[in-house]
Amino acid sequence: MTGAVETTGEIISDDLLFADESTDEAALAALRNPPWLVLIVDDDHEVHAITRVVLGDASFEKRHLRFLSAYSAKQARALLAEHRDIAVILLDVVMETDDAGLTLVRHIRETLGNQQVRIILRTGQPGQAPERAIIATYDINDYKAKSELTAQKLFTATVAALRSYQHITLIERGRLGVEAVMDAADHLFEQASRADFLRALPERMAALLPVAGSVLLCVGAPDGAPDGAPRVLSAASAGGEPLDAPLPDAVMRDVRAALADGRSRWGDRHGVALLRSRSQAPHALCVLADASLPEVEQRLIELFCAKAGTGFDNLHLVERLQEAQVATVHALGKLAEYKDEVTGDHVKRLGRWATAIAHELRARDLFPDELDEEFCGMIGLASVLHDVGKVAIPDAILRKPGRLDAEEMRHMREHAAIGGAILRDAGGDGPRNCLSMGAEIAESHHERFDGGGYPHGLSGDAIPLSGRIVAVADVFDALLHRRPYKKAWEIEEVLDLLRAESGQHFDPRVIDAFLAVLARDGLPLVA
Repeated sequence: MTGAVETTGEIISDDLLFADESTDEAALAALRNPPWLVLIVDDDHEVHAITRVVLGDASFEKRHLRFLSAYSAKQARALLAEHRDIAVILLDVVMETDDAGLTLVRHIRETLGNQQVRIILRTGQPGQAPERAIIATYDINDYKAKSELTAQKLFTATVAALRSYQHITLIERGRLGVEAVMDAADHLFEQASRADFLRALPERMAALLPVAGSVLLCVGAPDGAPDGAPRVLSAASAGGEPLDAPLPDAVMRDVRAALADGRSRWGDRHGVALLRSRSQAPHALCVLADASLPEVEQRLIELFCAKAGTGFDNLHLVERLQEAQVATVHALGKLAEYKDEVTGDHVKRLGRWATAIAHELRARDLFPDELDEEFCGMIGLASVLHDVGKVAIPDAILRKPGRLDAEEMRHMREHAAIGGAILRDAGGDGPRNCLSMGAEIAESHHERFDGGGYPHGLSGDAIPLSGRIVAVADVFDALLHRRPYKKAWEIEEVLDLLRAESGQHFDPRVIDAFLAVLARDGLPLVA
């Protein structure tokens, strides 16, 4: 080893201290092939010196050795806490105590939980630490008497330990990588929209990279595009690198080739893997890194892309189901509109108000257990179904130009329970959807906060939140517009009634949110 300097228990090469800082290739080579860390633990300074001389020029897999020195078990513990990637420990048994080395082994395996580092026990007193007993009792990987440890045997034992460490760390990296890919895939599958999915893809991949790098999601150019260059749909960086720089020519060629033939490409500092989907055009995930990606990382990237391709297909199926659900809701809404000529425009306005109120309540951090993004995105469509039960009400009652008598009112009030029953059967027992929320709204939007409503006489928070929101929006819009049995009210009359009924007919929190929405957004939503 050339010109070694010892500082804080470790050996640093003079060549590194005085190297030309402009030598980018040397720095890049060190980044690509970092040295193996070898910890020498021995209270004999001469053992440290001899070990460095014997192994100073050794290398394995084009990676040299970097030595750390500890002269007691206590110093070794400090270095182990500081350096988590030590590959091999050359460990003496007898140091500050007769069993200091053996106690350190137990600390490494049991306290630190470090099962990867390879431990070669070296002892000058083999009789004090018999090999058979030590091998059987302690989790060490080799046992050598210093008297028999020639230069060749030391080299052989060290390289064998490094090979074993490499295999173990690759297996562990693969295991942890698969777990991380599964977690990332689960996160992707939680995305509710195509835009969110495309944005999350490179973000999750960048978070999985072991080194800083950038990830770009690319798709082929549209037919007839003048340059035919792939388009970048989204990008993310694990190290803060700028993402707007043009891709190098070699990377662009590999992206084009991968999109054309469906095969991954692995370059000097980049990789391109394909996302295959039955429902989408091919997409390519381009990873830019500071060094070549190891084979285990390549396999993990391809696994991630395979899971993401499945996510594409799942998202497509979800979108189709959502489209079918929206079509079903609108069809049922049209059915109610056919029976009630005022329903069409009314439900459009009602949906806008209900959505705005839900978002305002969420912004105020009210009802956090109920008001999530899904609720806010669903209530507008579900509110379309609030009066679907009117299909069962005779036209003579539904379109009567005057007030209803007691018997007619009894029949009219049945529409709430009828609508709830129809939609509950259609919505099923699975996760919340527009039909199941529509059932809540249909059945509860005529309940009163003070318990005087129908069909069940519910009060307070026993009334579903969706019903309480739609109740405010429904009464507001119904009073503001002409009906066969009444003229339109003035806006101030309507607002005065809502304020007066806060806490009686309506949930006061919903009224406050509604008034805030109206003050902020004005009357454009009324029309």
